[in-house]
Amino acid sequence: MDLKGKRATVIGLGREGVAVVRYLAAQGAQITVSDVRPAGELAQSLRQIEGLPVRLSLGENRVEDAVDAEIIYISPGVPLDIPCISAAAGKGVPRSSLTKLFFELCPAPIVGITGSSGKTTTTSLVGEILRAAGKHVFVGGNIGITLLERLNEIRPNSWVVLEVSSFQLETMDRSPHVAAITNITPNHLDWHPSMEEYIEAKGNILKFQSGIDFAVLNYDDPTTRELAEECEANVIFVSRTQRPEGHGSFISKGQVVVRWGGVERPVCATADIKLLGQHNLENVLVACAVCSACDVDEQAMRAVVTTFRGVEHRLEPVARVDGVDYYNDSIATTPERTVAGLRSFNRPVVLLAGGRDKHLPVEPLAETVWAKCKGIILFGEAASLLEDAIIRAPHDTARSLDIRRASSLAEAVALGAEMAASGDVVLLSPACTSFDLFVDFEQRGREFKRLVRELQQQRQEARR
Repeated sequence: MDLKGKRATVIGLGREGVAVVRYLAAQGAQITVSDVRPAGELAQSLRQIEGLPVRLSLGENRVEDAVDAEIIYISPGVPLDIPCISAAAGKGVPRSSLTKLFFELCPAPIVGITGSSGKTTTTSLVGEILRAAGKHVFVGGNIGITLLERLNEIRPNSWVVLEVSSFQLETMDRSPHVAAITNITPNHLDWHPSMEEYIEAKGNILKFQSGIDFAVLNYDDPTTRELAEECEANVIFVSRTQRPEGHGSFISKGQVVVRWGGVERPVCATADIKLLGQHNLENVLVACAVCSACDVDEQAMRAVVTTFRGVEHRLEPVARVDGVDYYNDSIATTPERTVAGLRSFNRPVVLLAGGRDKHLPVEPLAETVWAKCKGIILFGEAASLLEDAIIRAPHDTARSLDIRRASSLAEAVALGAEMAASGDVVLLSPACTSFDLFVDFEQRGREFKRLVRELQQQRQEARR
């Protein structure tokens, strides 16, 4: 669509909404911004579009703003069934999004990575491996960087690596050249109406692929394995426990191995991988499989996976204070992700957990807490729910577990320091969203790190 003079309504002025507005303004579109939030709650976003020829329609999503448009751009997280979007659909108004627009305009092959967990680490790994192989690479999407405004830098021989969420995939009608799904487990069920619809949204990353494309799927995850049956693309399986046929990556005799065209090539020993946890081993396997599809050799893979130490807020080492290691795993907004974090340690753990519930099963987490933790400190709206689940969970009655409540993250850190002994781990891995106390998981994680470093400084001064 030639956007010059076109009436375009952007619904939702978050990070992606801002990027779309700025792009549309550069194309000469007539822009309306529709957001349910008042101007006072959008101050930061409004500053980023200050001076642009934009009509603001704030405080609600008005039907007339959508039905009078020639195209609407929907930001991630905006429900697709709200009245203005439904009315626009009834009038035949085309709908798009930043991700959809980028796919239409990007001149380079795209690698798209999604999953219930692991997608940010995997996206980062793939970007670093491609760079190590000498390729011209852009990494962005849900990982925190929108690439729409960098289109003029992207060449046909570049590679674009995008992390994409279920929200971004809902409205897609194109798929990446190389698509990867790390896993699909219950998540965002406080938003998606059902697990089936959540799986369908994730599966959209594969839906529009053809026989010249590649789909990287986790063979150990039943849901992603089943998606292979409907794939038009070349399927590449990864597995920690099996040796799937065809192209793929797997573990053999303590080595990460990639197989391509029937030839097996060792990448590195699993012991040489710096990332903690079996879930990160899966992320490495997915990254290696993706990069095989991008024609990258094992030397570039080895150079990255044996040195890469992770992404902020993902089992991130913060500090050692009086022999206690503090880890920031604020990204763990689901019980399953917290279970994976706990299983990464073979030492006593004091777990800091809580926040806003996502309506996901907590029973497996409760059982793991009994198996892996010496104590747990609960905070936020879900504290009672988590405590009840832990108390009810089957466990060895001879085993003790110190369960405490904190009114804030600061109090939780202080209690964790009191409970932990030298050699222990204090792990922030909340199993819940941050929205009861923080803007997002990143703010929560940075506050945790600030509190730990403040504790470290206090202990150092006390010893002087």
